[in-house]
Amino acid sequence: MHEMHLASELIEEARREGDDICEIEAEVGELAPITCEELLEALGKLVDWQVRLSEKQACVKCGCGFAGRPSIVAREHDLVLFKCPKCGRVPKVLEGDAIILKAVLKGGK
Repeated sequence: MHEMHLASELIEEARREGDDICEIEAEVGELAPITCEELLEALGKLVDWQVRLSEKQACVKCGCGFAGRPSIVAREHDLVLFKCPKCGRVPKVLEGDAIILKAVLKGGK
């Protein structure tokens, strides 16, 4: 289950801030290999922290000149297929493909 692996990586990153964590905030890219819902479910199985997740819209740039949000063709387990909405080629991702820890709040429950 890649969801548990990704959740564990996020937990490990948060724990670098200390042990008395009560809440984390993270941003999940629209093209990340996991959705907010999947990550929230996995984190809920591993920690009792409050978790706030937000989705970051993807931004791509294509050789045809298009820059903006891609067309998502399919989303499957650990895979997001997308294309340029203008020409149909695979564009370069500028942002929105990562999971980013934005904040760690301390002061255990």
